[in-house]
Amino acid sequence: MSDNGRTKESSEGERGASGAPFDIAIVGGGPAGLSASIWLARYLHRVLLVDSGDPRNWETRGINGFLGHPGIRPVELRGMGRDEARQLGVELVDAMCETVTKIDDDCFELVLATGEVRRARRLLLAIGLKDVWPDIPGLEQIYGANAHVCPDCDGYECRDKKVVVIGHGRKAVGMALNLTTWTREIIICTNGEAADFDLAEYCEKLDALNIPVIQAPITCIKHSGTRIHSLDFEDSMSLDTDKIFLAVEQYPADDLGAQLRCDRDAGGHIIVDDAYHTSVPNCYAAGDIVPGPQLAIAATSDGAIASLAIHKSLVPDARKLEKLEMAEY
Repeated sequence: MSDNGRTKESSEGERGASGAPFDIAIVGGGPAGLSASIWLARYLHRVLLVDSGDPRNWETRGINGFLGHPGIRPVELRGMGRDEARQLGVELVDAMCETVTKIDDDCFELVLATGEVRRARRLLLAIGLKDVWPDIPGLEQIYGANAHVCPDCDGYECRDKKVVVIGHGRKAVGMALNLTTWTREIIICTNGEAADFDLAEYCEKLDALNIPVIQAPITCIKHSGTRIHSLDFEDSMSLDTDKIFLAVEQYPADDLGAQLRCDRDAGGHIIVDDAYHTSVPNCYAAGDIVPGPQLAIAATSDGAIASLAIHKSLVPDARKLEKLEMAEY
C-alpha cells in the first residue's frame, strides 16, 4: 500500500503520462494552503506543500473571529495546521519557490531556492499578499497590537477609542468610514502625502462625520511597549491616539501568478472562478491572493473549497457520472 492508503498500481495509473510524483503542489503555508493540504490528503492524494516561512500576519498578536479559537496567535494556528497536515502524509518543504513552469496540462514543475525540482499534476497558489508599510519610527513595536491593516479583523477592539488612519486617497476614506461602526473619534493622517480626495463624495462624507485630515509628515510614534501614547509630526504638533489603522498598498508575495500568466486584476490579485480555478488549466489559487475579504477564516474556507475542485479534476471519468442537462421550462 502507498502512504495514503492506495495501492501502488492505482496510484501510478492515476498519475498520468507526465510522471509527476505529486498529485498536487501547494505554494504557501498559511490558512488557505494548509487547509487545502489537509483536505487533499484526506482524499488520499500525494500532496507537496512549499512554504517560505514568512507569513503576512506573523506580527499579529491574535486572529479574531476564527470560530472556536478566539484570539489564537498565527504561530499557534500555523503550528496546529502543519502538525495535522504532517500526520496525514503531506510533505512539508520549508523553502522559497523561485519559479513555476507549466510543462503540460498534467504537469507543473517547481524550482525551489534550494535548487530542488519538484513536479505535480495540479498546482494551488496560496502565496498571499505583502503590505507596504510606511517608514515611521515606532511602528514596528506596536504593529499587531495597536496598529492594524484590517478593520474587519480588528475594528471591534477600537470601540470608543481614539483612532488614526494613516493613508491617503480612496483607501484611507473607505477605512475611516468603515471604522465608524466602532468609534466616531477618527482622524486621517496622510503622512506628508497629498490627500488625493479626487471625488467630492470623499470630503462630503468625511465632513458630515466630522473626520478631520492632517497632511503633515509623521516623525515618530511614541509608545510604551505596545501601548501608543501619541503621534509626533514634523511641524511639532503631537496627537494623542489609542489605535492606528494603516490604509496601505499591497502586492503579491511573489510573482508565480505572473510567471504562469494567470489573469489578474488591477491590484495583482489572481482572478478565479467559483471553484478557485485560475485562467491557467489545472492551476488554482486561494486565500488573500484572490479578490475578496482578507480574513484568516475566509482563506481557510477558500483552501477547502479549492481542494474539492482539485480532487474532482483528478478523479478519472470512469469513476464519475455524466452531468445531467438542465431541464427546460
